[in-house]
Amino acid sequence: MPHRPAHDTLCAVANEISECRRCPRLVAWREKVAGEKRAAFSEDDYWGRGVPPFGDHEAPIVVIGLAPAAHGANRTGRMFTGDRSGDWLYRALHRAGLANQPDSVSRDDGLALSGALVTSPVKCAPPANKPTVDERDRCARFLDRELDLVDPSVFVVLGGFGYQALCRYLGPVVPKPRPKFGHGVEVELSDGRIIICSYHVSQQNTFTGKLTERMLDAVFARAVELAGLER
Repeated sequence: MPHRPAHDTLCAVANEISECRRCPRLVAWREKVAGEKRAAFSEDDYWGRGVPPFGDHEAPIVVIGLAPAAHGANRTGRMFTGDRSGDWLYRALHRAGLANQPDSVSRDDGLALSGALVTSPVKCAPPANKPTVDERDRCARFLDRELDLVDPSVFVVLGGFGYQALCRYLGPVVPKPRPKFGHGVEVELSDGRIIICSYHVSQQNTFTGKLTERMLDAVFARAVELAGLER
């Protein structure tokens, strides 16, 4: 596992994420979106920075997505907050007993997670929701530190991008050959931890029925079971 700095905390990582400007393309895009805004959110004060992880700092379950949405987390400053993907995710976490409410609209809406932390391999909103490999690799130091600090027993990856990023972090404990990503696929690591794969909660998947709420509920019910949580 990567070495983390002495006295590192998730709060310290969050501060660094919000101040990071290492990827010129992402910085330009996140700030362009924050300046131009979407008409529906014209009165909002967009976050327009890197978005830190959200949830329980001692969570046995870590949920790994892709990157902040331009008018979702890039606007609100909280992972999966303020867009339809977040609506799906937090409703599922609430049904699984991991969130105190099903709604996630702003940083001050009272939402709290217990037993779960939500994060992403890329911390800034990318154009067309497609970060480059170089951008993912520059951001890896943040994800590495988060996972090192939380040290979860169960990983839920939303989509193949998150799966690849997680497997890079986990390195030698991932079985070889590496299992192919697919919804509901479970990967048992050599250190006893588990990866559960899920299709991403993007509108492309939820609108078409590729991912249903029942499918997502099954993933989180399994994560709760594997983590030994009573809900």
